[in-house]
Amino acid sequence: MNIVLTTLNAKYIHTNLAIRYLKAYAQPEFDAKIVEYTIKDPVINIVSDLIQKKPDLIGFSCYIWNIEETIKVIKMIKKVNPDILIVVGGPEVTYDVQDWMKEVPEFDVIVIGEGEQTFKQLLTGVSTGHDFSEVPGIAYRHDGSIKLNPQRNKLDLKELPSPYRFEEDVAHLAKRVTYIETSRGCPFSCQFCLSSIEVGVRYFDREKVKDDIRYLMEKGAKTIKFVDRTFNISRSYAMEMFRFLIDEHLPGTVFQFEITADIMRPEVIAFLNEEAPAGLFRFEIGVQSTNDYTNELVMRKQNFDKLKRTVTMVKEGGKIDQHLDLIAGLPEEDYQSFKKTFNDVFAMRPEELQLGFLKMLRGTGLRLRAPEHDYIYMDHSPYEILGNNVLDFNDIIKIKQVEDVLEKYWNDHRMDHTVEFLVTSVFPSPFDFFQEFGSYWETKGWSRIGHQLEDLYKRLYQFLKEKGVDQLEQIVSLMKYDYLASMKYKPRKPWWELASDKQQRSELYREIIKNPGTLGQKFLDLQLNEKDLYKHTLLEDIMINLEKLAEDGIIENSPSHILVYFDSKSEKPYFFPFKKENFKPA
Repeated sequence: MNIVLTTLNAKYIHTNLAIRYLKAYAQPEFDAKIVEYTIKDPVINIVSDLIQKKPDLIGFSCYIWNIEETIKVIKMIKKVNPDILIVVGGPEVTYDVQDWMKEVPEFDVIVIGEGEQTFKQLLTGVSTGHDFSEVPGIAYRHDGSIKLNPQRNKLDLKELPSPYRFEEDVAHLAKRVTYIETSRGCPFSCQFCLSSIEVGVRYFDREKVKDDIRYLMEKGAKTIKFVDRTFNISRSYAMEMFRFLIDEHLPGTVFQFEITADIMRPEVIAFLNEEAPAGLFRFEIGVQSTNDYTNELVMRKQNFDKLKRTVTMVKEGGKIDQHLDLIAGLPEEDYQSFKKTFNDVFAMRPEELQLGFLKMLRGTGLRLRAPEHDYIYMDHSPYEILGNNVLDFNDIIKIKQVEDVLEKYWNDHRMDHTVEFLVTSVFPSPFDFFQEFGSYWETKGWSRIGHQLEDLYKRLYQFLKEKGVDQLEQIVSLMKYDYLASMKYKPRKPWWELASDKQQRSELYREIIKNPGTLGQKFLDLQLNEKDLYKHTLLEDIMINLEKLAEDGIIENSPSHILVYFDSKSEKPYFFPFKKENFKPA
């Protein structure tokens, strides 16, 4: 039997862990081929590739981000060859199974929930010509009707074979994200999350997990993401794994975790701040809302003060980047309440703040009780809300405008000093800045066109100028500094018009060449010749004291000038502030 396991990933760099577990568990009796595509690939290309493999059975791993494209692929495959047995599984088709079987007649079998053992039993049934009546945890078709077999007890995860030992995967490890599980299940009951449905937490064998991580690192994996719903639910387990990763990591490897911040003890953070190399770990933290009543309605227990303590301690340690999540549209969280949530979380200045919108996932308590809060939402994946009793569609549009510019101007860290000044000294709050700018961005139609880096600066400047903000000259100087500080090479055409013309710059260069010591010892140490100055430096007027900014983060008015030297061997360029009067031509 020719078996193919496949999925449509959201991006090329992603890998699917589920189909690798299925392949590993099915061996040695059955050998499945693994092939992955992306949701951006043309459907006809995917179908052509799959058909050419001459499969007897194709298994698809289904999620909210790929189900629509997956169905298109399956329908086309069935038209080309109706004899291919189509098996689907994954979180998107595990719930509302009868509905799925009716809506998509091309689904021959749905594997419900945990699939390793079920899929292998299904393959045995197919290969021996038996019916599927004894295979637990599936929905299937028989004599024109839909049959549903109840699920079995949960697997003993310690007995699962490793999904990482396939030679064909080795070539891709360095270029893609590798996902790893050390547990399944979640102890919490958040009603918007599928993990709330599974009771209890089960762990994989710790030593096997460590061996897998060692193997992955040796074979070149650079980004390893733990998919455990709450990695730190067991403090002793988390500490053991943190210690192992610190002791045995290879250079260039990054580990990402989803943690619950309010249960993390200060002594654990102190250990990480002391022992972890900078950049080794990255934390993803779901805050979702700081509204206590909202959290109560979705059965989410969260101590925001303790969460804030954790995030602050980690940030002060300077070793671990943090990605914090918010969800707009939770019960009884209206526009003003969400604004407060946003400001509460932005006050911690996370490296990344992800603003998402509630998705009414199949099987979740919130979807089952949607009428209680007058929820309306998309009929098809991703089932995103369109409104509820306290947040109408116009409010959602406004929050989406915030999301657009937040991603470009904060999460990408293109102009941190500028944004910091705007959200603390110019606008009433961070949310007000992102909302006003996001609304302006939308009215200009910029959300529908592409942009270069320089465009982002020009658009922010245009917004601030039209708004008539105070201290615009100082803000522009901050923008110039942020722009230049991110460059390894001298920009060919900065986003602003340079203050001096070519002749004026040449005169100033000549004076600097005559008196290089005027720019200080650090400049002398670089030993730049005349060619270096002309080729690798930029001269510009500036209205703030850069030394004060670098030392204390203070924005102080100080009309002066800068020479910026771009050294490709250095992570950042060198800035040399000076006064023009220090260079008086003879």
